[in-house]
Amino acid sequence: MERWDGGQVRERAGELAELLADTVSDGASVGFLAPLGHAEAAAWRRERAAAAGRLAVWAAVADTGRVAGTVSLAHPDKPNSRHRAELVKLMVHRSARGRGLGRLLLATAEEAAAATGITLLHLDTETDSPAEHLYRSAGWTRAGVIPDYALSPAGELRPTTLYFKRLDFQRLTG
Repeated sequence: MERWDGGQVRERAGELAELLADTVSDGASVGFLAPLGHAEAAAWRRERAAAAGRLAVWAAVADTGRVAGTVSLAHPDKPNSRHRAELVKLMVHRSARGRGLGRLLLATAEEAAAATGITLLHLDTETDSPAEHLYRSAGWTRAGVIPDYALSPAGELRPTTLYFKRLDFQRLTG
């Protein structure tokens, strides 16, 4: 697992775009509609590189050198919320699924957050998606469901489920 700074995200935007396009093509609701073109996905990734100070990005790179998965933590810029972060864009390429990479990416983000003093993480995910099983099995707490929250990649309104996890630095590192 590698933590990438803004320069690395910008340099490898093409590879990250391929992962994003694959994820959307497979039906995951990560904020984009299908079909997602490579140029659009790469441009979005390059824009995110500018937010490197508030966005921490980890990438899992396969032996082939291909980006197999990513996860990010978005840190708020408000003084009253510096104790928390949002887990965003946990994605695993279809060719790398079923081997625990999603769980490893999630644990990496949780441990890094706890190590920097973050005590609360939150996320949203499409209700009834495969990701929900991962979050529940990793100890995340369901906070509620918002109906018609976002369009699926196919353009259908779908509900989203909100989750949170309190982090205990001693438990994660001890």
